[in-house]
Amino acid sequence: MSDPHLSVKDDLIAAAAQLRLDDGMKPRGVVQRVGDGVAVVAGMDDVRYEELLTFDSGAFGIAFDLRQDVLGAVLLSGASQVCAGDGVTGMQRLPEISVGPEALGRVLDPLGNPLDEGPSLSSSRLLPLFRPAPAIIQRKSVEQTLWTGVMAVDAAIPIGRGQRELIIGDRNVGKTALAIDFVSAQKLGDVACVYVMIGQPMSRVRSLRDTLEQAGCLNNTVIIAAYASDSPGLQYLAPLAGATMAESFRDAGTHALVVYDDLTKHADAYRELALLLDRPPGREAYPGDIFYLHAELLERAAALSAEEGGGSVTAFPLVETTDGDISAYIPTNLISITDGQIYLDTTRFERDLRPAIDIGRSVSRIGAVAQPPPMRKAAKNLKIQLSRFESLEKLSRVGLDIDVTTQATLQEGNILRALLRQGRFAPRNICTQVVTLTAVSEHWLSDLKPSQAVVVANALVEITGLRHAEISDALDKGEVPDEGWKETLQSLLPEARSRVTL
Repeated sequence: MSDPHLSVKDDLIAAAAQLRLDDGMKPRGVVQRVGDGVAVVAGMDDVRYEELLTFDSGAFGIAFDLRQDVLGAVLLSGASQVCAGDGVTGMQRLPEISVGPEALGRVLDPLGNPLDEGPSLSSSRLLPLFRPAPAIIQRKSVEQTLWTGVMAVDAAIPIGRGQRELIIGDRNVGKTALAIDFVSAQKLGDVACVYVMIGQPMSRVRSLRDTLEQAGCLNNTVIIAAYASDSPGLQYLAPLAGATMAESFRDAGTHALVVYDDLTKHADAYRELALLLDRPPGREAYPGDIFYLHAELLERAAALSAEEGGGSVTAFPLVETTDGDISAYIPTNLISITDGQIYLDTTRFERDLRPAIDIGRSVSRIGAVAQPPPMRKAAKNLKIQLSRFESLEKLSRVGLDIDVTTQATLQEGNILRALLRQGRFAPRNICTQVVTLTAVSEHWLSDLKPSQAVVVANALVEITGLRHAEISDALDKGEVPDEGWKETLQSLLPEARSRVTL
């Protein structure tokens, strides 16, 4: 029969082993007031800015507003459980997220907790959400192409790896659809994708996941989501978590693409936090440091030098305008921060010109440096040609007499517009785009109707791949084919034109 005294002794020894006396020495604060996702805490003089806090109720937050006597805490979880008088302890670490290839294909919240049916990520590698941008000496010039598969972008608004390109437009004009097309074009390449959804309903996040899965690119994408029903604190952290996740791929020497959908809602969440914590409002009630916040975020996208591993992060922030007004506070801030913008036009969208990109108002400050030589030559005068066509098109609508030269320009413009139309999840490789643009610039399709020109151009690409694979292979590698390749393409035109009834 066992001695009961020995059993009690063993229990006391086990309890003593688990007792941590240093916990009683940690500085503790007390909640003075709480509401709307923020709390005012007193008695925590040693807490650092943005340090994680834990409340006695089990809730978590971050130190957001440090003042002389109190601090303002942003609640990240369990906000409804926090009451005045609760104890608060600093965790002496910043918010972190689990990173690595195992995150691909998953839907996570900004703290790395799974939002899908999968298991929790292992914490073998944690990175803080707040990380400094690479120094100038660590970077290299943006010169390597990021292929988006959208001909209007690759030809007229080329994107380079490490660039920050804004996607701007009114609500429901295809900003998200265009960003998803960019992501889907990377499924067979060497670019990992991170898609950040800020302040979106749960149904839209699930729809995005299903869309990426159907497109076959979910396994190459991490989705970071802060629902509209989440606290403004989580929405504030969401793009920071996306940047950290993308940087984990860059630090491994590979390439990443991150989409912030969208920074308008991120700015609204930050404004809400600032006003709740009595920070002084500025223009449109946004706090004065909103520009710095977005500049610090987007500066983390960069191409690193070979000495630093040669990886890159390319950022596509989205911003919503109202009635096409790009002079509002947040749009103007982001336009000045980024390396160009892709402007989506409501009128084009309503006319079913998809993607509804206004090439004349869009720009890439990287320019043709990010284009392979054959594309650079084929798309040399594309923006000028489209601008001239649209100007003449407006004049033709008023019923003026049009000379033969103007009619030819309008005809070629309509053909080019038809060729730039592109369906969802139909990325075009370099060969397709170069052959198509070459056919337009060489006036091989000028006598056709736009619908016929599309058929002939597609047939020309197909026949080139079958009969002259060396041309297709060279173009897809970004190289100029052997001399006389244009004459070879022209010799294939009769067979391509036979596909339509002229």
